[in-house]
Amino acid sequence: MPTNAADLSVALRLADAADEITHARFRAADLVVDRKPDRSPVTDADTAVEDAMRELLAAERATDEILGEERGGKIGAGRTWIVDPIDGTKNFLRGGPVWATLIALVDQGQPVVGVVSAPALGRRWWASAGAGAFCSAFGGQPRRLRVSGVGALDDAYLSTTDVNMWAEHHSKERYLALMAACWETRAFGDFWQHCLVAEGAIDLAAEPIAYAWDLAAVQLLVTEAGGEFGDLTGKPGFDHGSALASNGLLHAAALTFLNA
Repeated sequence: MPTNAADLSVALRLADAADEITHARFRAADLVVDRKPDRSPVTDADTAVEDAMRELLAAERATDEILGEERGGKIGAGRTWIVDPIDGTKNFLRGGPVWATLIALVDQGQPVVGVVSAPALGRRWWASAGAGAFCSAFGGQPRRLRVSGVGALDDAYLSTTDVNMWAEHHSKERYLALMAACWETRAFGDFWQHCLVAEGAIDLAAEPIAYAWDLAAVQLLVTEAGGEFGDLTGKPGFDHGSALASNGLLHAAALTFLNA
């Protein structure tokens, strides 16, 4: 049995609890929406989900640290649960189905468990360190994930969340140059593009700005599926403020364009 099996079981129960709340509040006529200081939206579902997950963790993992997008916290030296109650809140509040709850357990700075649950898409992805990455659709049989074998940018499929964010946080010109070098580009956005890299459905996903709660879970999915994950300078990890996920074969070439 994998070392992290018990923690993965906890993470999956956290996802179940989150799905129950988000499913009930998705497209609700009385959904309450506020704005945070950075102008990003937050709904009553975001806070309800994080509170529910914190309550479960207090009962089952009381000595672990927690970092959540809505209630704060920190990444401790030992074990820390990092949760994003709804990644893709803008989609959630507009009634779009591309949103998910992200759950990761980080131990000594390294993700060891990751779960991404997207009930409106009918999909869930999960991984544990050394045990591989998996997904299931509509509760069906799990399928082990493997990144693509595409080895050239002109055959590659690239995604980001919002092209305009590159002008503010990195370089729109450099991202457009990478786009021009690739075969196809889309904006699947947020968690989904990283999950698609892990599935081998696309080859590259890049974010000019992102936070630990956006990236910890998907980093493990990508790396356990055989891919590479780090920031836009090439530094591995989920907590450096930006992200590039790839099948590994294209990582260096993509970084060359993004840092020309």
